[in-house]
Amino acid sequence: MNRFLEILPGALAWATIALMILLSWLAPAWVAVFIILFDIYWLLKTVYLSFHLRASFGKIRENSKIDWLDKLAKGDNLKNGKWEDIHHLIILPMYKEQYEVVRESFASLANINYPKDKLIVVLAPEERAGEETRETAQKIENEFKDKFFRFLTVYHPADLPGEISGKGSNQAWAAKEAKKTIIDPLKIPYENILLSVFDVDTQVPFDYFGRLTYVFLTCEKPQRSSFQPVPLFTNNIFQAPALARVIAFSSTFWQMIQQSRPERLTTFSSHSMPFKAIVEIGFWDKDVVSEDSRIFWQCYLHYGGDWRVEPLFCSVSMDANVAPAFWKTMANQYKQQRRWGWGCENIPYFLKGFRKDSASEKRISAGKKLYWTFNIIESFHSWATNTIMLFALGWLPLFLGGANFNFTLLSYNLPQITRLIMTLAMVGVVSSAILSVILLPPKPVWFKKRHYVFYFFQWLLMPVTLILFGAIPGLEAQTRMMLGGKFRLGFWVTPKHR
Repeated sequence: MNRFLEILPGALAWATIALMILLSWLAPAWVAVFIILFDIYWLLKTVYLSFHLRASFGKIRENSKIDWLDKLAKGDNLKNGKWEDIHHLIILPMYKEQYEVVRESFASLANINYPKDKLIVVLAPEERAGEETRETAQKIENEFKDKFFRFLTVYHPADLPGEISGKGSNQAWAAKEAKKTIIDPLKIPYENILLSVFDVDTQVPFDYFGRLTYVFLTCEKPQRSSFQPVPLFTNNIFQAPALARVIAFSSTFWQMIQQSRPERLTTFSSHSMPFKAIVEIGFWDKDVVSEDSRIFWQCYLHYGGDWRVEPLFCSVSMDANVAPAFWKTMANQYKQQRRWGWGCENIPYFLKGFRKDSASEKRISAGKKLYWTFNIIESFHSWATNTIMLFALGWLPLFLGGANFNFTLLSYNLPQITRLIMTLAMVGVVSSAILSVILLPPKPVWFKKRHYVFYFFQWLLMPVTLILFGAIPGLEAQTRMMLGGKFRLGFWVTPKHR
């Protein structure tokens, strides 16, 4: 059964592509009608998502103007306890990142307006990263160890049995060490601790922990929720080539859209959750690549569907994927997208969990199981196939449909109709272009007014990014899981370069 579930996503994607080619040959008229309807669906979806993007952006901008620490002090709507009782455990896994990258992240933590005596900060380098990483970690500890309530450096041992060397196993080791050496000796109640796991390039805004604490103390079920900010990949955005900038902002905008659809939101990258929950589920699985989304499913299954993600409608800033040379940047972009696409490994995991629940306790309703099964499988299927269909089906029937089809009125009008609909769908690209300029961080001295034009029209590259850095790595990830064995992906650490 497990192998069948691993094969399922890739098999669906490849079956779609095969049928696309086969039916363009055998039934070109039907395919032509389908692609027109599909283009209209894509247009409506683009408009729909654009509304969500604008709504989320408006809420993020509104929240950025609020003094959250002041709201906590006034006790506005706090129903889940006192904010003074909340401690924050912050874990930053580290692997060969440059000192400058790590220091900027710690400097942002040291500069927040939240009381530092409520912050327990754990730097978690990989032991296998070598002596240079050890020296960087020591420099960070020397500089920042007195800035917080507690500071702990925890080295994750190499080659532990049953582990994939990666972020999940690292932060599980670090959280257990923090529990053993700090939390338990100080007898801090687990329910009063919020755990944040940040990529080591994550920089938090001035009032981030005020906002996080406020949402925790006002949400419906604080001990059954994860808390998700929007990642802005802008720390080094001015060093990134145009293609990398479009990819970075596209990832940000998708996460921003998801904030307005919390019923579909799962955890991604840097996020927070109750420490009590992570202890109760036994910490992160140590043999997975996509630990950030897997932790959502661990909690969802452990608590019988009583888990959700609360959108924070605020941002944290992270590094765009940039290497010293253009082609190396492109290669790294592809590998990063493929690793994110490997999130499909969660499909067999939660489907097995649903099946086990159905055979025993039946705590999760059939409606919830059907909702998540359809939406997650459909999202990965769309990731791997939709843009290929959009750009291929407009011409495939013309090439494969034969003379009989090519002499029809439908054949003549198909390119014009699809071109018109896709042009109308550019409204989404225009919205993205405008927001990407608004979200740019403070400009370097060399940035002139003419650069705004370049940064706007870089979005004409979006079709390239959707296929080369969207559909293809997504399809490869699903194919690798389908093939199994030596084709399975391990954890790939995105190199950070400034």
